[in-house]
Amino acid sequence: METTTPQNNGTGDPFPKKSLEAVDIVVLVLYFVFVLGVGLWSMWRTKRSTVKGYFLAGKDMVWWPVGASLFASNVGSGHFIGLAGSGAASGIAANAYEWNGLFCVLVLAWLFLPIYLSAGVTTMPEYLQRRFGGKRIQIYLAILYLFIYIFTKISVDMYAGALFIQQALHWDLYVAVIGLLVITAIYTVAGGLAAVIYTDTLQTVIMIIGALILMVFSFIEVGGYTSLEEKYFTAIPSIRNENSSCGIPREDAFHLFRDPVYSDLPWPGVLVGMTIPSIWYWCTDQVIVQRSLSAKNLSHAKGGSLLAAYIKFLPLFMMVLPGMISRVLFTDQVACADPELCKSICGNPSGCSDIAYPKMVIELLPIGLRGLMMSVMIAALMSSLTSIFNSASTIFTMDLWRHLRPHSREWELMIVGRVFVLVLVVVSILWIPLVQASQGGQLFIYIQSISSYLQPPVAVVFIAGCFWKRTNEKGAFWGLTIGLVLGIIRMVLDFVYATPRCDQPDTRPAVVKYIHYLYFSMILALLTLIVVVSVSLWTAPPTKEMVSRLTWFTRFDKREGSSEIRDVVKTNSVVETPTETDQPNTCSNKSTDDVAFTIRLKKAILWLCGMEKNKEKEGEETPIAPEEPPEVLLYEDPLVKRFLNVNLLVCTSAAVFLWGYFG
Repeated sequence: METTTPQNNGTGDPFPKKSLEAVDIVVLVLYFVFVLGVGLWSMWRTKRSTVKGYFLAGKDMVWWPVGASLFASNVGSGHFIGLAGSGAASGIAANAYEWNGLFCVLVLAWLFLPIYLSAGVTTMPEYLQRRFGGKRIQIYLAILYLFIYIFTKISVDMYAGALFIQQALHWDLYVAVIGLLVITAIYTVAGGLAAVIYTDTLQTVIMIIGALILMVFSFIEVGGYTSLEEKYFTAIPSIRNENSSCGIPREDAFHLFRDPVYSDLPWPGVLVGMTIPSIWYWCTDQVIVQRSLSAKNLSHAKGGSLLAAYIKFLPLFMMVLPGMISRVLFTDQVACADPELCKSICGNPSGCSDIAYPKMVIELLPIGLRGLMMSVMIAALMSSLTSIFNSASTIFTMDLWRHLRPHSREWELMIVGRVFVLVLVVVSILWIPLVQASQGGQLFIYIQSISSYLQPPVAVVFIAGCFWKRTNEKGAFWGLTIGLVLGIIRMVLDFVYATPRCDQPDTRPAVVKYIHYLYFSMILALLTLIVVVSVSLWTAPPTKEMVSRLTWFTRFDKREGSSEIRDVVKTNSVVETPTETDQPNTCSNKSTDDVAFTIRLKKAILWLCGMEKNKEKEGEETPIAPEEPPEVLLYEDPLVKRFLNVNLLVCTSAAVFLWGYFG
């Protein structure tokens, strides 16, 4: 997104006023070195040469890195930019997404995760394949997940990261972003999920500390929360159309629950319509569930979810309220209401609320702390990108590649998983021009609304499959298909009939104008549920094998002779490291030095990828581990279980209080 410096536009100093000093750059570089060191150190912390080691961190993670990684995977740089921008534009209502997710991450640990653990799955499409049989749902869902990851999550974080890099650092966009992607790819490819989780833990600490420091500075500058409540409603830009509502703060800015018909986030949609895609994200999305599956047992997974839920209380204070303060302090820029003026300030004629957070960082913080906050933003960008890279490669490898090559050995799966990460890096770089051309505010709104168009059918199918034994493959497939077709139609209509600016008449069709995307989420989920139930009842029930240990009510079933758990067909954990005698004949014409160099190069590459160990003879196959009984997989120490349940009650009670207080 290109920006032009405004000339005497009445807004004071153009954005940005300041740039990072040498001290800030040193802090930033030290952060990069530290993160890279943690990522490389974590390579020695897990058996990264196996499928379970690479994709599930050896299933040996304790609760605190799991919880930190859950939060870091969710809160990318798009969160800082988007939540602060929404706070500046319309108040605290956008924080409903955060506190809604607080409940859903607990639902994951207490209701969904016991089913996934009992089923013994690695990916979410794999769960549906075992629950319903066949391959079409698994492949269908794997492709949909990859589409959502590549073209929505990556795009949002790349946009937000690009905004900070361009506006604050004045670096060349491509050099900076490519550098970020290379660093993230190194420890994602080399260390797998374990490296991602350990670096996520570090970045969560950095994010929270940095954001809390900026929050303190911003509240001191504005004069406290009471002063913010007064000054926010007077933060009206000096240049605006007097005959429109442009630039005027919403009267309900400090309320989560808003008018059910005319508001930007109607309260029935917030309570119900928002919950459905939130269940998809927190309970069925590979990025999130994969972190919980990496926990060493169910208790640690619950502890991780509790930690993430407690941290989810903070975004209102770390991101949303500072965004509102930014509007108060820099009204003419952050809240600009004239299209030409907005375009000169931030390159977006629709508004400049997205610069609220970077504006605070550059203008408010002293030297050194600005570098720390840049580290926070880059930590958010890197943590979300590595999570997407690792989870997307897991889905591609385990759900698509194994379908094409069902007898793939573990060596091949490791290679494919790592190469696909590099493919995602290339796709991310190619996506940058489109991100630059996008309107920031529209992009963020699009990401929120696309959740309501594509995710409810998937959420309904998972809920039905997990909690209703009668759900069968035909019901799930047709519910998923019809729901996604309807969602795509509405999404296309939103593209064709874009939301008009505040000073323009709304001529959109009634189905787009009057049916809020959160209401559409409710309608879409209900229609999908009707299709799933109807088709399932009209067709044959699922077999016992498709229900046993795959639903909430059958999670403790015992299966006899199950050989399909861990469906890596006769996976070979032995790495077929090429030896000197294995080299092709073409090497015989090379000098001894050339051959030795080639062997050393191959060994170095294999070591970097954690695939250098060759303890067994080539061709020996490691027998498939026997399936653990559900009593072992789902066992919890009674004292620990009681402690976790008490914390669950405390956390949910505090969340309900905050919902009521800010409602």
